Parts: sequence; structure tokens; C-alpha cells
Amino acid sequence: MSRFDRYVLSQYLLFFGFFALILVAVFWINRAVVLFDRLIGDGQSALILFEFTALALPNLVRMVLPVAAFTSAVWVTNRLNSESELTVLRATGTSPWQMAKPALAFGLITALMMSVLTHFLLPASIDQLKKRETEASRNITAKLLSEGNFLHPTKGVTFFIRKIDPDGTLNDVFLSDQRTPDESVLYTGERAFLVRDQNRSHLVMIDGMALRTDRKGRTLSSTTFSDFSYDISTLTSKVVNKARGIRVIPSYELLTQADQIAGQEAFSRGQLAEELHLRFARALVCIAVVLIGFSSLMLGTFSRFGFWRQTLLAFVLLIFVEGLRGVVAEPVIENANLWPLVYLPSFLGLAVAGIFLQLAARPIMLFKKRPHATVRKAAQ
Repeated sequence: MSRFDRYVLSQYLLFFGFFALILVAVFWINRAVVLFDRLIGDGQSALILFEFTALALPNLVRMVLPVAAFTSAVWVTNRLNSESELTVLRATGTSPWQMAKPALAFGLITALMMSVLTHFLLPASIDQLKKRETEASRNITAKLLSEGNFLHPTKGVTFFIRKIDPDGTLNDVFLSDQRTPDESVLYTGERAFLVRDQNRSHLVMIDGMALRTDRKGRTLSSTTFSDFSYDISTLTSKVVNKARGIRVIPSYELLTQADQIAGQEAFSRGQLAEELHLRFARALVCIAVVLIGFSSLMLGTFSRFGFWRQTLLAFVLLIFVEGLRGVVAEPVIENANLWPLVYLPSFLGLAVAGIFLQLAARPIMLFKKRPHATVRKAAQ
């Protein structure tokens, strides 16, 4: 690459990092707010919150990476046009195909980033996030340590703490257990403590009362106690071994063990084929959107009014390519033999970019001006 090509490529990468950072920050803040309400409300620590948001970052980057690459290509190309740098190159005889080399190199770099994300980082992060969510949901101790709120750690159980002292003492505890259809038990205690015994957790209540209601016999019995231990480990639901999500399956397994996965797990061949080829197609989409953004702004000549028409055309094409990706997914899921359709948006975008570059190199004159006559016919 020439020095100018390296300069343009550095501008692409610089603004790509800027736009990607802004987009990831916006999506990350929205994700963090939702996680904050859910995790902190359940009594989880701030460390768990940051861990969950960090594990969600690869998926956020995967969503914004094509948009950031496209925006960077449009921004840098528009600036080069506005500052007449591309006009100078045209005057020296440089063709649009030659000027597209930095954009192509930038597209290949973003495609490599997307490939690393979709094939390695994303499945690993989703798998780890699912495991941590399961562990957090089983942490009944963290769920119960929330004062002033009626908590429902599991169906049929209600728990309330009026106040938690700095030393961990729970004041004015209320526990309602209605998991048994024929009876319900209410526990109250002036004070309580959470005690762990190996893998089990106990709620030790002091100076309280238990009210037991027998619905069949229609009787109510009360018992006062100075101390009482309640096993809260039973409040957690037993974890059922569920099938892993399709996005967790490594690409190598999808490529070499598709028949085995379809036979053992609840995925069809079409779903597996669509997921595998979509991971490859996402990398091609990055190249396509970058070249679309560059080639669209190469159409036409310099104008003091800017390149808003070309920019609008580029954004319309971006929306079309992204929308087409959703259309071709359904047929592939129904019939795995139609997997080439997954690559249709990418190849269509590359074809449009090639047509635009050819038009920029050799524009078609729809209306040719008639040459002025320089010699008049002699009068007869």
C-alpha cells in the first residue's frame, strides 16, 4: 500500500474505534440499567453486575460492529471528498478501483474482528453468562438480604425483613410458606441470623411464633419459640439440565458434528445450518457495508452542497442489506439445503459496490450534448 493508502486506512480505523466506542457505550448503558434493576434488586453485589455486563460485551460488539464500520467508511470518504483529496487523485489518473484499496483492507480487518467474535468469543461468553446466571439464581442468601421489601424467592414463599443491622442481624422477620396445598405456615421472629452449614443455609429465628393452618381440618395452631432453625436451602428450585443454546455450540462442532447434534439435541438441521453459515456471512457483511459506504460516495462529482444524496443512498442500501438477512433466514431454517441463501445479502452488497465503482470509473452519459457546428454549409 502507498503512503496515502496507509493514511486513509488509519483514518478508517481511527473513526471506526470512535463510532464503535459510542455505540457500544449506548447499548452497554441500556443493558447495565436492566441488569442493575434485576441483580441489585435480588441482593447481588456490584461485582456480579460488572461481571454480567462484561460477559454481554461480545454480543453488543457483534451487533454494532457492521454499523460502526459502515459509518466510519461514509464519514472518512465524505471528508476526503470535501477536502478535495479524492478530486486530486482523480486528476492524477487514479481510478476508483485503486482508491478502494484502503476501504477493502479496512473491510477485511473488520471481517477478521467479526470472525473472532462469532466463532470464538461470542459462544464462550454466552456459555459463561448462562452459567453465572444459574449460579446467581441459586444464591438464595443474596436474594433474602433485602430490607423493607416483600420477597418471593420461590413460588408459594414470601419473605420480609424490616431492618438489617451492620453486624448482619435481621430484625422483625416474616416468612410465609404456602408450598403445600393443604396447609400453610407463618413464621415471625424479632431477630434472625443466616447461618451456613457446609452446602446448606439456615435461617435461625429468635423469640418468634409459628402459625400453622390445616385447610382440610380447618384448624389453626400456634407455637412460640425462643429459637428456631429453618432450612432455606429448600427454597431454591432444583436446577434442571437443559439443552445448551444453539449460539453456545462452537463452530467446529457445527461444522463436523451437525448430524450428531441434531440427533441428541432439540435442533433441526436447518437451524444448525443457518447458525453456522450466518457466522461466516457476518464477516462478509462487514466487507460489503464498508465497500457500499465508500462506493456510494464515489458517485457524482464535487458539489458545494455536499454529498447528502450519495450518503442517503448508502444508508438505504445498508438498511436493505440488513433487512434481507432476516428474510433469507426462515427458508434456510426450514430446509438446510438452502444454506447459500444466507450469503445472498453479502454477495448482493458486494455486487452493488462493484457496480458503483464501475460507474464512478466510467460514468454513463444518459444525455449527450450535440457538438456545435464550426463550419457552416455554403449557401447554395
